[in-house]
Amino acid sequence: MLDLIVRGGTLVTPEGLQQADLGVEGGRIAVIAPEITESARQEVSAQGLHVFPGLIDVHVHFNEPGQAHWEGIATGSAALAAGGGTAFFDMPLNSLPCTLDGPSFDLKLSAMRSQSHTDFALWGGLTPQNLERLPELAERGAIGFKAFMCNSGLPEFPVCDDATLYEGMRIAAQLGLPVAVHAESEALTAHLTRKARALGTSWREYLASRPVFTELEAIGRALLLAQETGCKLHIVHISSGAGVALAAEARARGVDVSLETCPHYLTFTEDDLERLGAVGKCAPPLRARAEQERLWAQVLEGAIDLIGSDHSPSPPEMKQGEDFFALWGGIAGVQSTLAALLTEGWQRRGLSLERLAALLAEGPARRFGLARKGRLEPGYDADFALVDLEQSHTLTPQDLHYRHALSPYLHRSFRGVVESTWLRGEAIYAQGKIRRPSSVRLLTREP
Repeated sequence: MLDLIVRGGTLVTPEGLQQADLGVEGGRIAVIAPEITESARQEVSAQGLHVFPGLIDVHVHFNEPGQAHWEGIATGSAALAAGGGTAFFDMPLNSLPCTLDGPSFDLKLSAMRSQSHTDFALWGGLTPQNLERLPELAERGAIGFKAFMCNSGLPEFPVCDDATLYEGMRIAAQLGLPVAVHAESEALTAHLTRKARALGTSWREYLASRPVFTELEAIGRALLLAQETGCKLHIVHISSGAGVALAAEARARGVDVSLETCPHYLTFTEDDLERLGAVGKCAPPLRARAEQERLWAQVLEGAIDLIGSDHSPSPPEMKQGEDFFALWGGIAGVQSTLAALLTEGWQRRGLSLERLAALLAEGPARRFGLARKGRLEPGYDADFALVDLEQSHTLTPQDLHYRHALSPYLHRSFRGVVESTWLRGEAIYAQGKIRRPSSVRLLTREP
């Protein structure tokens, strides 16, 4: 007897859309067939629904331990589950302490195991302060190492100079783990910020302080160092089509690089920033519509490997004030990734559902060595979301599972409604309510 049968849904698989039953046993997909004749302890009808592999968001900041009042593991992972997600990778900042050594990793891991609603992986940090600690982070199961090529905004997580980045990449290559970089030039953004602030402190001056070429300069340096060291490079939150093109050229000549962008760069432009205010502030910033169009073209052509939310919330008071430079820069969006991309990509631009699933599930799993995640296929973990593509919804503050009901996606209308989300065959979200699974797991890279 199977544990669960999901009947009559349209499965979104790499091979295409398939109307079939899906059977689960022992937390894994046991069988997919037009009609499963066996019985099960639980049956769920998915008639009229699409079955997506559970989203794997490789870029979130849940800020715990130390700053759970910004978000927290419980609320952040609940929001992920409500958006169809079943796993996340938590960044080494903005928690306190930052995840820079074995003890800080252990502290965060303990908090994750006790509070997360989904599976998770943990990034370790790469800074000038902790090069010698990278092996102990790897030994504990870090999924990779994150470096900032510009000021992170936190003194506990200093900028990674070229020498540190080179040595860190060399160590990471030996450990077989990737290095993720926030690619903006510290020298250029600091210089342009001083010039811009002399003229004013509005959102317009902020945009002028971080133009596209400051991203391109940092991407170019990171690619060169990755080529020299043989390191796996992951470029996070690329905001420009030009940045994708630069990295794609390097990949064509053999650099092992993966490319990530975010839903907010595909949904909003700099023209929206006047209306959104600080809730739309991020780094790199929102770009001009022409740059967004180039970025969308890269997504549709297959140059982007994956899409992550870069969910980076803060208390409301950190988004208030007259000096736009001083306000916290981060988008709260982990709950809206699938909805935004179904609306902007599938409905409006013809992005196929198969390609969408690859960007949100299969691509992350493949790049980071999660051997049994990211696909609807026998032998894989039974992580999936049941989605009604015929329904639309307008996001309200009451819908959000975040600690703070702030998001640039509020009051937007989206195509598609997540009816339920399942982690290894257990419902963790259904009928608008979150449920804790019987267990969650630390995800680590497999050969």
